[in-house]
Amino acid sequence: MSKIWVVGLGPGDVSGLPMGTYKLLKSGRPVVLRTTVHPVVDALRSEGIEFVSFDELYETGQAFEQIYEEMARRLLAMAAAHGEVVYAVPGHPLMAEQSVQNLYRMAGDVEVEVGAGQSFLDAVCAALRVDPIEGFLLLDGTSFSSSELQVGLHTFVVQVYSPSVASDVKLTLMEVYPDDYEIVVVRAAGVEGQERILRIPLHELDRVEWIDHLTTVYLPPAVSERVRYTDPWFVAGLVRRLREPDGCPWDRKQTHTSLRKYVLEEAYEVAHAIDEDNPDALADELGDLLLQVLLHAQIASESGDFTLRDVYAALASKLIRRHPHVFGEETAKSVSDANAFWNQAKAAEAEPKTRDASLVDKVKWARHPLTVAQDLQEKAASVGFDWKDVQGVVDKLKEEVAELEHEVRSSADSRERVEEEFGDVLFTLVNVARWLDIDMDRAATRANKKFAERFRFVEGKLKENTSTIANNGASDLEKYWNQAKTRGKSAEVPLD
Repeated sequence: MSKIWVVGLGPGDVSGLPMGTYKLLKSGRPVVLRTTVHPVVDALRSEGIEFVSFDELYETGQAFEQIYEEMARRLLAMAAAHGEVVYAVPGHPLMAEQSVQNLYRMAGDVEVEVGAGQSFLDAVCAALRVDPIEGFLLLDGTSFSSSELQVGLHTFVVQVYSPSVASDVKLTLMEVYPDDYEIVVVRAAGVEGQERILRIPLHELDRVEWIDHLTTVYLPPAVSERVRYTDPWFVAGLVRRLREPDGCPWDRKQTHTSLRKYVLEEAYEVAHAIDEDNPDALADELGDLLLQVLLHAQIASESGDFTLRDVYAALASKLIRRHPHVFGEETAKSVSDANAFWNQAKAAEAEPKTRDASLVDKVKWARHPLTVAQDLQEKAASVGFDWKDVQGVVDKLKEEVAELEHEVRSSADSRERVEEEFGDVLFTLVNVARWLDIDMDRAATRANKKFAERFRFVEGKLKENTSTIANNGASDLEKYWNQAKTRGKSAEVPLD
């Protein structure tokens, strides 16, 4: 069976070369280096060790993924031709070595045995006196994104082999870290006479002249509030802290039911910020809405129902399931195609209905109650359960108002009865709106804005007379209100 021995050359100092690796390199087997751009290579030459390298692949202009695939293919071909091959890589064979991972994946009948090697991370941590047990993040400078950053961890960015890569790394890091965040640039860690350590503000990273293939960028865990506040899990931790025994009495008292009204309130405030076209307000209101999500998830985790990760998992699963044209093999050429895939997925997720299920079972209840009322009425009307004309609905409205008035007078202490009759009035008003094809939200918004405009007019009149609502009689207030109504007839109240 053909075999490829994979060994590590360490971070660069020949003293760190394992004896087993040295013996394999001297064994007479064909030796292939991933690259000769490594401090220990001169020592190999002085020992009379012959080798070839893949340096020319880096000059082809191909993407790194293609280059490392080609390395694996060539190594497998050489193993087939020679029986055994020694493949030497910088550092440790299993630390940031994609070509070795490709070998594992593509090996087939070829045996791949990985030997020892000192990782560059060992040398960097030793040089910086950092213990990775505290939690660390290792990122590839050629391909990472800001979403991968976790500011509470020791962060090492490798493959920062040129000023252009350093520039890209800087811009990505600055999406999360402030421009003046102190970072450490380490070159040739552990290599005697070549090691360099420089502490600089982040914005100066791409100005370092000696950046090369031996360079690692280190970011210490954030301690400042302005950085830690950007971490979603830090914020989730704040919410958890609020619910602890010595946390906030108000937050500790809340339940899913008590928070229900705040979910709706915050959603409306988000919608209002969108209507006002105010990005700063929108960011703030989205934070308030997110707080509701975090609170509900924390409450659920305390009772063992679900956790925040379950919320994330459910959302991820749904997004992938409902977008087969993005995450699967389907193709959507238009918005209508995308909507069709979405609706098909929703239909497949729905619980099967029994043959004698009611029409009202098809109503989506998780909406504004007035919208649900309209949908219920439309479902009933679709099978003929409806008024003959709008006049019948108006008459019904009068009847419901009369019943409400009766309950208000005779059942002042029965809040439940009054609330029930008030609900009937609202339901009938929705029916009137349906018959007249009136957008209920638009009509309500118009009414709100009309009242606000008239009230401002009344306040203005009172200020002209150096007075206030509190010290004016009803007759004066009615006079100003009627003036506002007359004034308003000359122009429509704008919705925007």
